[in-house]
Amino acid sequence: MVFPSKKEDESGLSSYYNNKTTIIQEARVFNESPISPRKCRQLLTRIVYLLYVGETFGTQEATTLFFGTTKLFQHKDSALRQAVYLAIKELATTAEDVIMVTSSIMKDMQPNSEVIYRPNAIRALCKIIDPSMAQGVERFFKAAIVDRNPSISSAALVSAYHLYPNAKDVVKRWVNEVQEAVNAKSSSSFFGSSSGGGYLGFGGGSNSQPSGAQTLPSTSYITQYHALGLLYLIRQQDRMAITKMIQQLGGGKSGAGTTLKNPMALCMLIRYAAKVMEEDPNIQRPVLELLEGWLRHKSDMVNFEAARAICEMKNVTAAQLTKPISVLQVFLTTPKPVLKFAAARTLAALALTHPPAVATYAITTLLKTGNEASVDRLIKQITGFMSEISDEFKVIIHASMLTFLSSVLRDEGGYDFKRAVVEAMFDMIKFIPESKEQALSHLCEFIEDCEFTKLSVRILHLLGVEGPQSPQPAKYIRFIYNRVVLENATVRAAAVTSLAKFGVNSAEPTLKKSITVLLTRCLDDVDDEVRDRATLYLKVFKERTLADTYVKEESVYSLAALEAKLVSYVKDPAAAEQPFDASSVPKISRAQAAQEAARPSTLETIGAPLSKKTADVPVAPSAAEKQSAYAQQLSEVPEFASYGPVLNSSASPQQLTESETEYQVNCVKHIFKEHIVFQFNISNTIPDTVLEQVSVIMQPQSEDAGLVEDFIIPLPSLTSTNSPGIVYVSFTRENPDVYTIASFQCTLKYISKELDPSTGVPEEEGYEDEYQVEEVELSAGGDYIVPSYASFGSEWDRMRSAPNATETFALSAMESLKAACDSIIEVLNMEPLGGSEVPSSTSVHTLQLSGLVGGGGGKVLVRCRMTFSRGQGVTLELGVRAEKQEVCDLVLTAVGG
Repeated sequence: MVFPSKKEDESGLSSYYNNKTTIIQEARVFNESPISPRKCRQLLTRIVYLLYVGETFGTQEATTLFFGTTKLFQHKDSALRQAVYLAIKELATTAEDVIMVTSSIMKDMQPNSEVIYRPNAIRALCKIIDPSMAQGVERFFKAAIVDRNPSISSAALVSAYHLYPNAKDVVKRWVNEVQEAVNAKSSSSFFGSSSGGGYLGFGGGSNSQPSGAQTLPSTSYITQYHALGLLYLIRQQDRMAITKMIQQLGGGKSGAGTTLKNPMALCMLIRYAAKVMEEDPNIQRPVLELLEGWLRHKSDMVNFEAARAICEMKNVTAAQLTKPISVLQVFLTTPKPVLKFAAARTLAALALTHPPAVATYAITTLLKTGNEASVDRLIKQITGFMSEISDEFKVIIHASMLTFLSSVLRDEGGYDFKRAVVEAMFDMIKFIPESKEQALSHLCEFIEDCEFTKLSVRILHLLGVEGPQSPQPAKYIRFIYNRVVLENATVRAAAVTSLAKFGVNSAEPTLKKSITVLLTRCLDDVDDEVRDRATLYLKVFKERTLADTYVKEESVYSLAALEAKLVSYVKDPAAAEQPFDASSVPKISRAQAAQEAARPSTLETIGAPLSKKTADVPVAPSAAEKQSAYAQQLSEVPEFASYGPVLNSSASPQQLTESETEYQVNCVKHIFKEHIVFQFNISNTIPDTVLEQVSVIMQPQSEDAGLVEDFIIPLPSLTSTNSPGIVYVSFTRENPDVYTIASFQCTLKYISKELDPSTGVPEEEGYEDEYQVEEVELSAGGDYIVPSYASFGSEWDRMRSAPNATETFALSAMESLKAACDSIIEVLNMEPLGGSEVPSSTSVHTLQLSGLVGGGGGKVLVRCRMTFSRGQGVTLELGVRAEKQEVCDLVLTAVGG
């Protein structure tokens, strides 16, 4: 033999191992007598190594080597016999007539043979036999699959896996044995038997060979992994069978009942489950429950595989990603590099499809571990993507932020600092309702030791508003009543009001009785305000109407509209003879009031530094500010001095011309008690032309409009530089109690003169001309009725005996209930209540509207019951309740006209 030199040996892979010719020549060692096990093992190792590195043997060469190795079957050396099986298994694919050694291999497959030879023999036989011979060895394979020795069982299962493509019908008959191997029924304690004697303690001979070591127990349960792979291969065309297999082996929602003890087998099952879930979305929910159960498995491998399967699901929601991302988040903090890498790679892939989800958990981690400086930087970054993430992840972020803020509240700090933190928590309650419970609990703990009266009052007010709607309102009562016992008079009075709101608004009847007892104790308070409030609320508890008015009222006056009405009242000397009529002030919901309060005031706008964005987009005036501006304009016209206060003005001007025309006209309508004034805003866009004696001729479309023209206040001159100018047309209402609805044909009349380009002086002579503009409508919505918020249920019942009207309309042109709702709201200009502007059904819906009619018309409520059917459109039953019959007629005319 030629041995490698020291230099060749040190160079790594020597030519000795790469020389195929030398190996074939040295194959004569297989024929030596006696056989040298060491030389044969070395030669077999070199053969296998050459095959491993890609060397190929010719058919004749492979056949020579193959049958040379078969002569070693008679040798008793265990290590040599293993090497023989390894070599013939690799050579079998190239050599010829390999089937001749079948009988020798099957001899080693017998149960009375040495255990070490049985798995090797099974693997070799799989490579050698013809598919047609599979049925002949079926008995041996079935017995081997359920053998108690894991090496034998695994060898049989893997061999069957390789036989399956060529002998499907035969292998399919082994499904019961494979199922038994998956369940590991025969290997619940020790896989081995007492008939030892094998190599390395894996002896498994017959009872007649008691020599050898005891078979070792299996701690890996690797047989389950091999059996599961074969079982899936057999059943892969039957999706129902695969689904049933996953459910049986899944072990229930928690995964604890599974019979699979091998982590790799569980990982394989998870992959099968993910594939089935992708093919059949109908079973997504039960499979997802299994996957979430495996997230809590004791094996990190199983945890990761389940987390990755959920992250790679199609159409996965943000809520479903919560648990797997939490698991991956834990892996990022583990000291094991493999888990860190796997988690990072999965999160990176997830970030491409769900960036907010990954960013959210990154933020929560930083919020929990960061200090003041890092949290400050983090909060600035959060604002950039908060609008893009879902509510579920907002809750997660805010839960972390709430924990951070509550810890800050317990630290030392002044009033401004504590107020900023409390207001931040208020905003969370407002914009993230799911965080309300946790935030209220933190605030309750804060007022126990709060030294600032203003903050305590604000928190008590918030508890009174939000607490009664919580699932367990009673848990806040203790914190509130503690303020009555321990705090100053201002906080005690606020606590009494908060308790009263719980008594009126809570759905628990026993809570009202308990609060009545607490308020009765407050009657002995030393402070007048506390006693008076307690007395008021105890009286209110006894009368439901008072409770709805003073405690439960969800609407408030529009402060801007109230201000405009008060300014008009103060400036009108004649109005001072009568008390101020608050019924003409529209109401808004508390949510609308909060939005109005959030709008920056004039002083704030002036004082704030203007960026380029805010400079380009000025804040639009509110409706009340427009009303006040119109009233100021009209008060400067002497002809209108005797008309009295303006009851209502158009919320927005009606455009009567196109924006591209030479002369642009829009109209604003002003309703007085006995008059109606039309204000035409006219613009001249031609630079070298002046319009003189500009007026608007209005002609009612019907003779019985109920309006008589008083006068026209024309515009003396109008150029492009002094545009827009105003023309007023005044009408008298023949019957002030009737709300006139009319249409007017309008014509713009003027004298047109050319301007001298050099001097800018108009010519002496011009020509009379007129310009037809669109019609002006005097309608119910916007001219008489303004939106006003109300509690529909209680107000509708209260106005049961008030003037009312009901009529049915056929709206055949409407294509849906939503279109009908939008049209009715636009025509009547009333406030939709309770979200009824969005139909929840496509066939039946009820729209609830509330409004206010100026000039003493009072409240008006409209209930629209609608049904929709294709081909017939919408059938509407319109019910109206108002404080005046004329208002009911106005609504019916507006909808029916």
